[in-house]
Amino acid sequence: MGLNLEDLDDETRKYMLEEIDMDTASDKIYRSSYLGQRTQGNWPDMIRNAAQTGNDDSLAAELRRPGALNSTTQRRTPRGGTTTARVPYNAAEVLAESEFNRYYVRGLCRRATANGIPRLEVYRAKHVVEPRPESQAKIGLLVDPEVVLIDVRASTGVETALGIPPGPGSGISIRIPKS
Repeated sequence: MGLNLEDLDDETRKYMLEEIDMDTASDKIYRSSYLGQRTQGNWPDMIRNAAQTGNDDSLAAELRRPGALNSTTQRRTPRGGTTTARVPYNAAEVLAESEFNRYYVRGLCRRATANGIPRLEVYRAKHVVEPRPESQAKIGLLVDPEVVLIDVRASTGVETALGIPPGPGSGISIRIPKS
């Protein structure tokens, strides 16, 4: 079960697609080392298709297809070398969830700015068994969409400075406040 993104609708999707197209044009789309060679080339289209009509679950399903992900990846060692490591069993879900959520956050920030919504609310979009204390502390926080947008755009492939969204697997996202 993927993320419950409360404001994932046609308007938010429109802004998500614009953000994906902007990153594609400037070659700033994050391409994980977990992605297989063919998937590397198809990745922008895969994210775009999920943003257009799907969600993180549909993107994960694409990544679970045979050959979509590498079975191993190179990792740095503490001494500055590299080693070969197995790609995690849940890599498809974690990668799809984190990258789809990043574009959802960017799209929702754009939507909020366009509609004069001054703050967005951090919430848990997915149940996690052991939530991180730093993620729990963010729930209910009201954030400036323009500041979050700048931060997420500048943090391709790495955790954002503000921690919204936090790292992979957190289940944290943002929404338009209910009242």
